[in-house]
Amino acid sequence: MNTQEIINLTGKYIANTYNRFPIAITKGKGCRVWDADGKEYLDFVAGLAVCNLGHCHPKVVKAIQEQAERLIHISNLYHIEPQAELAEILCKNSFAEKAFFCNSGAEANEAAIKLTRRYFKDKGENKFQIITMEKSFHGRTMATLAATGQKKFQAGFEPLLEKFIYAPFNDVDAVAKAVTKDTAAIMLEPIQGEGGVNIPSDNYLKGLKELCKEKGMLLIFDEVQIGMGRTGKLFAYEHYGVAPDIMTLAKGLAGGVAIGAMLATDEIAKSFIPGTHASTFGGNPLATAAGIAALKAVLEEGMLENCQKVGKYLFEKVSRLQKEFPFIKEVRAKGLIVGMELTIPGANIVKSCMEKGLLINCTSDTILRFIPPLVVTEKDVDEMMRVLEGVLKEV
Repeated sequence: MNTQEIINLTGKYIANTYNRFPIAITKGKGCRVWDADGKEYLDFVAGLAVCNLGHCHPKVVKAIQEQAERLIHISNLYHIEPQAELAEILCKNSFAEKAFFCNSGAEANEAAIKLTRRYFKDKGENKFQIITMEKSFHGRTMATLAATGQKKFQAGFEPLLEKFIYAPFNDVDAVAKAVTKDTAAIMLEPIQGEGGVNIPSDNYLKGLKELCKEKGMLLIFDEVQIGMGRTGKLFAYEHYGVAPDIMTLAKGLAGGVAIGAMLATDEIAKSFIPGTHASTFGGNPLATAAGIAALKAVLEEGMLENCQKVGKYLFEKVSRLQKEFPFIKEVRAKGLIVGMELTIPGANIVKSCMEKGLLINCTSDTILRFIPPLVVTEKDVDEMMRVLEGVLKEV
């Protein structure tokens, strides 16, 4: 099918929950994708930070092929070898001692919310309130929607699940004032992605950790978007020297295959016993085999170092545009997640870049977001900049 035929078929049979661009991507390799009509694009969206290794990384492809020939699914009624191995690698490279697997970031966050409530019930404490941050994004299920501190995602789905309250991001005092006797946890993205690539001050997460210790609360980090090497370290919390009690992962965990994970300490995780939580597809052989291959590639192929090097180069290049274009308000970055805040809407800029063969993203209406694969090169950045600068001159 050509692009228009795919668009027509989508319109006829797919629920209209996305404002899709009028292209249909059918192939990808590294930092490049091609549409159904054969047009090539430089991809600085990476499936919304899912394709951290680039498209169709050979080791992930091989792992999927080999696992698909052996066993695709068996259910968690039985022990699953690649699931156990992926859990081991994640725990040995993080603060965690136990893992729970599911299929998405929202499900991972649901698991974190449930585990928090169960943990305090087991302790005989009636704590269930969770403080999250304004401009946060934690998912689209009813619980994670309530946890998300953005009214635009919640509109039309009220009443929301109770006992979530919101505090300004990067303000420890505001969080402290929001704590009550019912507060069980603070849940946040260490770096807000969907909310505009908002970077915390150096002592913010440490301040939240100290507050949690003081008040007997849990600290939950949602690293669904910024984990798995996106910031130049495997997990963003490593930049700040603060380990959470619970952490959630998804997007970049399996090189493009759907997977989610919730990691926790033994002390917290012991509240999940048989029957308390489950996921039919969670951690199945195919997804976790892909996860092992993807995680090993990140750790063994210099991707973290490349992320730091090219991320710095990208930030410097994008920041220089502020001198030339007065509608660029600020540029924020950590590794290979870069946000350019504008004083004007960014949708038309994204559209014009796409027409010229460059895929970028706009979030929060006025923030251009650059989240290329971790294998991106300085040459790719230069190519991106040529297109972007040309489009900005037309604004």
